[in-house]
Amino acid sequence: MFFSTIETIAVYCVVMTLFRFKSKQYIWEALFVSLLINLQSYILRTEFSMSYLVPLITVMIFTFLFAVVVKIPLIWSLISTILGYAVYAFLQIAFTVLLFGSISAAQSSASNGYLLQFATGTITILLSIWLYKIGWGFKFDFERLRFKFEDVFIIVLIIVFLILISIIFYYNQLFLLILFFTSTIVFLLYYAIWKEKGK
Repeated sequence: MFFSTIETIAVYCVVMTLFRFKSKQYIWEALFVSLLINLQSYILRTEFSMSYLVPLITVMIFTFLFAVVVKIPLIWSLISTILGYAVYAFLQIAFTVLLFGSISAAQSSASNGYLLQFATGTITILLSIWLYKIGWGFKFDFERLRFKFEDVFIIVLIIVFLILISIIFYYNQLFLLILFFTSTIVFLLYYAIWKEKGK
């Protein structure tokens, strides 16, 4: 959980830096969502052998985070999330070769995996902070790329996502995961609705 949280925060920092947003501006919201993502991921992988769902769920929740909290248009939120994970994966492969010589060597023990996660995550976060400070990154007029009624569409999409995931977990009797997903979605809906009204 600890090392996975460092990784998800690193991906968040990469995306924020790529598009010239201050990472610390939404760091508590990102940390909260990251903890829920990683808790769900851990339970899905270790308790229920449903690891095939983890990448899709993680990308979707991160997309909602960037669309709802950071206010990046939905399509660009998805693109940004995938791009952030691609950059992080590239860096992790580089660190794997640098530290262990090969992927199989990195996977030979749990401690190697934890070291790789910690090293890649920490250096990625520090690199992102440094790149932001020197002014590196893309600056887009995202509002020009936002489609009409996007806020309503995001809310509907989040609700549909929750319903579909809940149905899947209900039939597998994964009530704890339903609770975690509901917490995540309620948090995002809070931003999508009440924050939009300035409350």
